Amino acid sequence: MTIRNFIHATVRLLLFILVLSPQLFAQQPNPSTLTLERIFSSREFAAERFGPARWLEGGAAYTTVEASPTSKGADDLIRYDSASGQRSVLIAAEQLIPKGQTTPLQIEDYDWSNDGKRLLIFTNTVKVWRYNTRGDYWVLDRATKSLTKLGGDGAASTLMFAKFSPDGTRVGYVRDNTLFVENLSDHKITQLSDKGSRTHINGTFDWVYEEELDCRDGWRWSPDSKRIAYWQLDATGVRDFFLINNTDSLYPTLTPIPYPKTGETNSAARIGIVNVDGGETKWMEISGDPRNQYLARMEWMPGTQSIIIQRLNRLQNTNDVLIGELNGKTRVLMTDKDEAWVDIHSDNLTWLNNGKQFLWISERDGWRHAYLASRDNGELKLITNGAYDIVSVAGVDEKGGWFYFIASPDNAAQRYLYRTRLDGSGKAERLSQQAGTNAYNISPDCRWAFHTHSAFGVPPRISFVRLPQHQEARVFADNAKLRERLSSLRLGKTEFFKVKIANDIELDGWLIKPPDFDPNKKYPLLFHVYGEPAGQTVLDNWGGARQLWHQMLAQQGYLIASVDNRGTPAPRGRAWRKVVYRKIGVLASEEQAAAAKQITAWPFVDASRVAVWGWSGGGSMTLNLLFRSPEIYKVGMSVAPVSNQRLYDSIYQERYMGLPQDNAEDYKQGSPVTFADKLQGKLLLVHGTGDDNVHYQSAELVINAMIAANKPFTMMAYPNRSHSISEGANTSRHLHELLTRFLRENMPPGAK
Repeated sequence: MTIRNFIHATVRLLLFILVLSPQLFAQQPNPSTLTLERIFSSREFAAERFGPARWLEGGAAYTTVEASPTSKGADDLIRYDSASGQRSVLIAAEQLIPKGQTTPLQIEDYDWSNDGKRLLIFTNTVKVWRYNTRGDYWVLDRATKSLTKLGGDGAASTLMFAKFSPDGTRVGYVRDNTLFVENLSDHKITQLSDKGSRTHINGTFDWVYEEELDCRDGWRWSPDSKRIAYWQLDATGVRDFFLINNTDSLYPTLTPIPYPKTGETNSAARIGIVNVDGGETKWMEISGDPRNQYLARMEWMPGTQSIIIQRLNRLQNTNDVLIGELNGKTRVLMTDKDEAWVDIHSDNLTWLNNGKQFLWISERDGWRHAYLASRDNGELKLITNGAYDIVSVAGVDEKGGWFYFIASPDNAAQRYLYRTRLDGSGKAERLSQQAGTNAYNISPDCRWAFHTHSAFGVPPRISFVRLPQHQEARVFADNAKLRERLSSLRLGKTEFFKVKIANDIELDGWLIKPPDFDPNKKYPLLFHVYGEPAGQTVLDNWGGARQLWHQMLAQQGYLIASVDNRGTPAPRGRAWRKVVYRKIGVLASEEQAAAAKQITAWPFVDASRVAVWGWSGGGSMTLNLLFRSPEIYKVGMSVAPVSNQRLYDSIYQERYMGLPQDNAEDYKQGSPVTFADKLQGKLLLVHGTGDDNVHYQSAELVINAMIAANKPFTMMAYPNRSHSISEGANTSRHLHELLTRFLRENMPPGAK
């Protein structure tokens, strides 16, 4: 071989290596730098979990699920003594192997009978709308060690909301929108309701009740195990919305969902009581048009044969508390009203004084406070007192005379455990010791709690604490490895701030700065927005993948900020939350723009490079801001927005806006589509075509409006993805690649 031929061959070989093996010459990834692959395609930043745990013996012990050392991929049920921490295997995975099978059941959820003699296991679950509420249920008899699948020989994954009777002799459940009870001695199955269908629903709920009133499990055992009270919904007359699946078969398939849009016909709901041995259902005599009111909550009253029902009118500004008797007669016990709307605060009431009183949460004095309500006449006695909101009820120690609750009087972004005297005397005392967000699952005797703490950029730490001292007894999930990984990253500084937009209006916010932040330079700014009554963005907690994505963008040279306008559910008083009534989309976008004007005046912010992004209500907010304030926002990324409020469901939108028949102009002014012709900046619109919540129709309407106005924009449709746009391989990463690329191309990062 000549020198020339040798050189040519060598060059060809090098070119071949460069083409086929670029990784040999690529730089190794920087371990201090976040990437989309690390965040969305790996488990590198996944947090440890704990549970599900269940209290036993009033709090003296608890059970939890732990990986079995003897059965790979399966779990044991472990009992722990609360005081000593002594551990024992209560149910080994090998006891959960069905006859004829070789592998144990996967425990997705479980429950104990009241006497602890039987275990109910929920497995093989499938999603119904947003949650896995349908699956298979098995019962393990601990004495005989027999394992029995409930429901007979029916198809797999068809049972919902199975529950032991209080005496442990039966299990009730829903199948095909029909209510059944199964006797555990002989497994005889008795049908209690009439036969259900897609529009005739027994023991569970339609789409809008589930989504907006958080109603899923639609039946309750009586305390004596002799009767069952249940909801029945008639969805005939509710118009179907069709989801179109174009990709899973040669021809498209349609999924009809009875979905009441604003001002349209709702399902009619009623509540009845039936004997567990079968027979006719006795329906409660409840006045009013059943299609223009909501039976939002129901349960049995302890020590009685009566049920208590919460009935909302269609405007949701009046909540009547009804007592229902076995003969179907009802009476109004008490009423909560509000000029805007009334929130439903609890799934189950806390009963005290041998069932003569119950805990009630109300905003009637301008703050969300706790009261003791009389079962006899509905009279209320204030427990909490002061200019602060209860965020949620944590527990009641009736014997000790204490009420435990979550609140944060001084910082709306944080959450702490407090307690105060049940008789309303004295001053509330804070028990949580760590700043940030604290969540609790308190034992029935209020002596112990599962405590989860996190903060912004700080992953959850789950521990077991003794109350009221808040003394840590043991740690379940420290997430030490995740903390170590995070500490190796080069992250920007995060600051919480307040921004004044008027003399008496100050909003909360947070800001992430680039790691190499220089206050003498100007940086592009990306706002993350939501702004509606369903959620806050300014929270001092661990935000998971989304928070890490924001940190990744900060590493690339962006400032990331978020602000909570009035109307978000911050614990800042009734007036703060409800000032937005009938002004959804209007007031919030005005306040977001006012805050942005203040923030872009900061010396290190480049006011010529301001972007905004959000999802769902935040997607709507993004459109509103881009259309209404084009002088501020140059780039917007809107994911799954409601473009026209008339398109959304009746319960949510009417709660905050009233009926469109009475409030047409405010609906119009609050809808982004009204102002689509004002678009000046760069817009990316993203929507899942299988979104059962905010329909793809919403994207199509604003697309049409922008076409009519000859406005250029970019869009991405994700086939058959729901509102979360998470289904399918690689979807989450692909979406965030899209958002990142659009932002970088239209608003390059880096300081000037």
